[in-house]
Order: sequence, then structure tokens, then C-alpha cells
Amino acid sequence: MKKLPAVLLSLSLSALVACSQEEDTNEITAPQKVTSQKIIIGSHGSDADIWKFIAQSPEAKQANLDIDVKIIDDGITLNVATIDGDVDVNAFQSWGFLKDFNKNHNNQLTAISTTYFEPMGIYSVKHKKLADLPKQSIVAIPNDAANHIRALKLLEKSGLIALKPNFNQATGSTNDIVSNPKDLVFRQIKYAHGPRALPDVDIAVIGNTAAQEGGLNVLTDSLFREENDETIINNINLLVVKTDNKDNPKFAKLAELYHTEAVRKYIIDNFGGTKIEITKNVSELN
Repeated sequence: MKKLPAVLLSLSLSALVACSQEEDTNEITAPQKVTSQKIIIGSHGSDADIWKFIAQSPEAKQANLDIDVKIIDDGITLNVATIDGDVDVNAFQSWGFLKDFNKNHNNQLTAISTTYFEPMGIYSVKHKKLADLPKQSIVAIPNDAANHIRALKLLEKSGLIALKPNFNQATGSTNDIVSNPKDLVFRQIKYAHGPRALPDVDIAVIGNTAAQEGGLNVLTDSLFREENDETIINNINLLVVKTDNKDNPKFAKLAELYHTEAVRKYIIDNFGGTKIEITKNVSELN
């Protein structure tokens, strides 16, 4: 066998080493495709609009989240869908609403973050002041337990009624009214139906999400409204998951996304100051 010249042998070895190094370099620097984490958020109304904005935001992409917003209009149905796994997280309900639901569903849902507080208000298209209400005025109030109780507390604070001193914040009803000087007549309606009920009643107590969907601004259109004080704990809105999923880190990312400056600006620009950001930890709720 003929011997290769030393120079040729050296060049061949050098080429092999260079190719090997190039392959190693390619293996190290080749970009790795990262699969986004899919999250289905159940919501409705203005809450859904906020999460659609978040889903398309650069911050969501940076967090590696693929957020799909699923619209479910009824709160009980939405909570059941969260338990059943049809949605991963829901964004629509207050702390009081969640507590009331959990009492009847074995605490199967858990709040993972606070989001905002929006005032409930008393509205009318027939009267300009509560003092103008005639005797036996018709009052529309929500029929779900949490918002029903909230409405009664607001009516008491306005001076229209008085409730028992030991009024139960979980089970209270119109049966607990001990003073009703104007002999108000109460009509219970679905939470979302408040704005459309206005032509048929003297006043309606309406939550802000429903009010906004009806073109109302609680700060400018209501005759009386809740204030952001120590009494609003039960009215703080939340992100909620099935209790089995409460420690899943990908859901914790949602809370971080909600409390970014971009989302804060979107909410201010689109909701006229009626959604007040709450950063209180859920462990502080009672």
C-alpha cells in the first residue's frame, strides 16, 4: 500500500476535525422549538374582552401561554364547566359568589388570584334622586345569592331600607328587612337583566359588568354606588380554578399577566375607571 504524503495526511485530518467541530457547533446552537402551554379561560362580558386582549398580548407570548377564551354566559354553568374540565380557569365571579357556590359543591373550586373590584350601583330612568321615589316603588335586584345579598346591603347603605342587626352575609334575603319606609316592592331578576329591566321598574340594583353591557357607567349614571372600602371583600373579583389545579404553575402566570402595566392601561382606557385593580393576596380574603 502506498503511503500518503505527510502534508496530505495532515490536511485530511484537519478537515475532519473542522467538520466535527462544525457539527458540534450546529448541535449546540440549533434553536429549540418550545411548545406553548394551552389554557382555556371561561368568561363573559367585559371580563372576556380583557382576557381576549391578554391572549393576544406580547406578554402572553413571552410567558409561553396559548390562551383561548371560551364564552359561557351563566355563572353557575361556568363554574360547573371548570369543575368538569371544559375550561381550566374562569374569570367572572366575586369572592362572595365563589363562597356561595362552594358551599353547595364541596369546595371544588379555589381562587388563585384577585383581579379587581367594580362597584354595584342603583340606577333609574324614571327618577333623578332616591329621595324622589314614591311609595311602593318597584325595585329590581339580582336573584343569585351573592349579588342578592350585596344589593340589599347597598340599599341599606343608601338609607332606603334597614336590615336585621345580625343579617347573615351568606343566607340573607328580603325577609331580613326590618324597616322599609317607602314600602318598596322587590322584583328578583337575573343578574344580567338589570339594564333591560329599567323601563319597567322604579330603580334597579345592577352589578357593574351587567351595567357596562347595558351602556351604563356606575361612576356617572348611578344614583348611589358602593365605595372601595373595608366592606367590599366579598365583592372582589377573582381568577378561579378547580381545587385540584390550584398549585399548577402555568395558571399562576395568568395572575402575573393580569397585573401588568399593559393590561392596566387597557382597562383604564376601555372601562372608564369602573374596574378598580385589587392586588390583595387571596390568602387575605375571609
